[in-house]
Amino acid sequence: MDAAAAPPTAATAEPAAEPRTTAPARADLPAGAPPSDKLPREHVTVIALLLVAAFVVILNETTMSVALPPIMADLGVTAATGQWLTTVFMLTMAVVIPTTGFLLQRIGTRGSYLLAMSLFTAGTLLAALAPGFGVLVTARVVQASGTAIMMPLLMTTVMNIVPPHHRGRVMGNVSLVIAAAPAMGPTLSGAVLEPLGWRGVFGVVLPIAVVALVLGALKVRDVSDRSRKRLDLLSLLLSAVGFGALIFGLSALGEGGASPVPPVLPLVVGAAFLALFAWRQVALQRVDDALLDLRVFASRGFSTGLAAMAVSMLAMFGALILLPLILQDAMGLEPLATGLLVLPGGLAMGLLGPVVGNLYDRVGPRPLVIPGTLLVIVAMAGMATVHADTSWAFLLAAHVVLSLGLSLVFTPLFTTALGSLTPRFYSHGSAAIGTVQQLAGAAGTAMFVALFSIRSQALAADGVGPEEALTGGARLAFVVGAAVMVLALVVGTTLRKPAEAPAGHAAH
Repeated sequence: MDAAAAPPTAATAEPAAEPRTTAPARADLPAGAPPSDKLPREHVTVIALLLVAAFVVILNETTMSVALPPIMADLGVTAATGQWLTTVFMLTMAVVIPTTGFLLQRIGTRGSYLLAMSLFTAGTLLAALAPGFGVLVTARVVQASGTAIMMPLLMTTVMNIVPPHHRGRVMGNVSLVIAAAPAMGPTLSGAVLEPLGWRGVFGVVLPIAVVALVLGALKVRDVSDRSRKRLDLLSLLLSAVGFGALIFGLSALGEGGASPVPPVLPLVVGAAFLALFAWRQVALQRVDDALLDLRVFASRGFSTGLAAMAVSMLAMFGALILLPLILQDAMGLEPLATGLLVLPGGLAMGLLGPVVGNLYDRVGPRPLVIPGTLLVIVAMAGMATVHADTSWAFLLAAHVVLSLGLSLVFTPLFTTALGSLTPRFYSHGSAAIGTVQQLAGAAGTAMFVALFSIRSQALAADGVGPEEALTGGARLAFVVGAAVMVLALVVGTTLRKPAEAPAGHAAH
């Protein structure tokens, strides 16, 4: 049963005096007139600026994969130390994202946008000027704080101001940003590193971030109501320790024996603190004061969509972390060539996003998610045949098939999950999606790298050559990835398009 359809209880009832969080009424329409399908110009401007800003902050996430070796050489740090530039980014995202549901309701669209872009711009400037590794790590924390706010803000805003029957199309544009930006990050980084050095990677992003911040200050206005909820500091502490420890533990699993802390320790601590966090939220929900309202999971459409999304994210991140390793270490490709090889798939996934969004508005999620999941399984099965002498063109084709499959999966899942909630839960639903994305990404990376390492080390111990041992480890990881995607296929068969609410009523 959806959360909004549940009978009123102490835990689910909405206070009678609380206004619905809906888009502001159009002042230019006569009373009683049906709402226009055309978005007001100011709403189009807000969405466009949010898309540009989201593109910039997500692009920044994937530039580190190629820029890390030059940073390590210039600042004199080891690989174990240098990887903290990526790990601390993920940890910060995991800590901040659960708070965004509260944040969006408290300071509104405009305040959240300005906070996110100010943090990101300041972090980017600090990174470009960083005199040492410690300052660079601090800069990545500041950047990640802004990035964590941006995606929930974008999704919540779209859900608040776009009519239900057009959300698929707009969410398709969101998918374009989510897919194209990570694909372009390594390529941009590889192109900038040689002429400008690693500081140039941040320097190229900085002016775009400044322009987005200035335009947002001039153009972005609130498009939903604010609330006066208080920040529960105990929930914030439990969330920070719980999600942070869980991400750290999953990252440590991916490092194998390189982690100074046994992975099981942070995983147990994280699970314990998350249990306390959930208990605290259930108690606070009775007075509508939760930091992350867990009633979103009472919606069947949200829970099933999120489950399929988590499995798909796990497989995607796992594949993305292994492909560069195979292409560079087993097949001898240069970093720039590796970035160019994965670019077509990423761009195809992004460019197909709006098309998939339009199809979702017509046919709903199942006719898209089921064939998309099958394509992902086929691509993973193809990658599971890789050997040291496999043509790079084969992996290019497999990655394109994988990307096309994921493009058919993500837009319908995002739209179905959030569309199954009432407007007052959109911000909390967006925060939950962002949090699960981080956890699934860390889990996928840890699972694929652990399987890859265990199998490749076993093959090397049996006397298999280094290149063939590496591809042998990758084959096992991709077989397990294909098997995991079968779970997403099963969940996909249960998806339904959320019913559209009558005009003037909140969507369920």
